[in-house]
Amino acid sequence: MELTAPARSTQRRPGVRDADGMAVASFVLGLLGLLVLNLVLGPIAIVLALASLWRGTKRRARAFLGLALGIADVVVLTVLVHSGGVWSFGG
Repeated sequence: MELTAPARSTQRRPGVRDADGMAVASFVLGLLGLLVLNLVLGPIAIVLALASLWRGTKRRARAFLGLALGIADVVVLTVLVHSGGVWSFGG
């Protein structure tokens, strides 16, 4: 009689893989938003981070970093607009 290990299920909830991708995209866009186009990339990073957290991403830390960077993009934009009328670092 041969003993074999039980097959592990690799099935995940639908949408978790997409949520993981959204968490990474949020982080990358939030980071880029600090350098260029913070008017556009900051809010997109925030939305992607919140959507990935809502969908149950396994990359929660990356999603929270993307959320923080997206908020930082909006704060930097606000400071720049109030200090000198500049809309974005890149534009």
